[in-house]
Amino acid sequence: MFLALLELRAARGRFLLMGSVVVLVAALVGIVSGFTTGLGDDTISALRRLPASHLVFSSDARSDQFARSLLDAKTASAWREDADTDTTPLGISITRGTTDRGTEVDLAAFGIDPAAFLNPSVTSGKGLTTDAADTIVISAKLADEGVRVGDTLVIDRLGIRLRVVGLTERSSYGHVPAAYVPLATWQRIRFSTPGAPASAATELPDQFSALALRTPAGTPVADLDKRHSTSTVTKEKAYEAAPGYTGERLTMNSIQVFLYLIAPLVVGAFFAVWTVQRQPELALLRALGASRRRLLVHTVLQAALVVVLGTAAGAVLAGAVGLLVGEQVPFSLPALTLTTTMCTVAAVGLLGSALTLRRVTSVDPLTMLGANR
Repeated sequence: MFLALLELRAARGRFLLMGSVVVLVAALVGIVSGFTTGLGDDTISALRRLPASHLVFSSDARSDQFARSLLDAKTASAWREDADTDTTPLGISITRGTTDRGTEVDLAAFGIDPAAFLNPSVTSGKGLTTDAADTIVISAKLADEGVRVGDTLVIDRLGIRLRVVGLTERSSYGHVPAAYVPLATWQRIRFSTPGAPASAATELPDQFSALALRTPAGTPVADLDKRHSTSTVTKEKAYEAAPGYTGERLTMNSIQVFLYLIAPLVVGAFFAVWTVQRQPELALLRALGASRRRLLVHTVLQAALVVVLGTAAGAVLAGAVGLLVGEQVPFSLPALTLTTTMCTVAAVGLLGSALTLRRVTSVDPLTMLGANR
C-alpha cells in the first residue's frame, strides 16, 4: 500500500490526467442515465400512476394503441361480466387549449369515469365528479405552465370550455402534461369536428381508447381476448404504446452501452502504457524479493484508487448537473439509479485495468541482474 501511494504521489500528473478522464466518463454516463430516466418519466409517468394492472386494446391496433385503438361500451360490459374484475374505460388524446387569461398549453387529456378507480386524487381543489361534465383536473406540470385552479380552459378549434377544479401530482404522457376529464368530455374532444354545431355532440360514438383492469392473478386474459377480439397487455407493456417511448429508450440505452465499453478501454490503455514504463521498477522489486502477488496487489490498489475516486467525483458532477438543469429539461437521477450506474462504471473501469495484470506477473527479475547484457 505504501509503495502504491508513493508511486501515485511521484507520478501525480499522469494519475491526475487519468483520473480526470475517469471523472468525465463517469459524469457522462451519469448524465446520460439521468436523461434516460427523465425522458422515460416525461413520456409515461401518467401511465405509470394509473392504478391498473392491465390494459385492454382493440385487436386491430398493433402499434400506437392509445391513438389507434377504439373499444365500445358493449365490449366493456362483456369484459366486466366475463372477467369478474374491476374494469373502467380510459381515453387518451393529445390536444391544445387556451385559458381565459391567455395561457396557451398542450395537454394529454385522460378521459375517465369519475366514479371508477382511475379518478386521481387531488393535492388542491376538488376532484372530478359524475355530475360536473365540463370540469378538468390538471397535473402540477400544467400548473407550472401557468394554468390555475379556477381558470377556464378552452380547447382549441373545438370551443369546448372546461373549468379547472383541481390539481393533482406531476405527470405527463408523450412529453405533454396530463389532465383528467370525464369520459363524455373526452369523447367530445376526441370525436368532435371543428366548426360543428353543439347539437352534434349527442351523435358522438360511445367509444374510448382502452379498458383499464385491476386483474387478480389467474384471470384467463388470453381466452377473454379471443372471445372479445381484444388484446390485453400488462400496464408495463403498455408503456411501449406511448409516443416515442421505445425509440428514446433504445437510443439512450445504446449510448450508455457504448460508454460502458469505452470506459474499460480508456482505463486499460492508460495502465497498459503505465505498466510498460514501469517494467524496470517492477523487475527491481522482483529481484529484491517481492512476490508476484505483492506486485498484483500494488497494481490493483493503484487502479482502484484512481477509478473509484474518479467515479465518485464523476457522480458528484452528474448530480450537480441534475441540480443545475432543474425542471428545464426532463432529467431525473434518483440516488439508487446514480449508485447503480457509478458502481457499473467503477466495475468496468477495474476490468479494463485487469487487462494489464499479465504484464505485471510476467516481469523478469533477471532484467535488473544483467540478463540482457
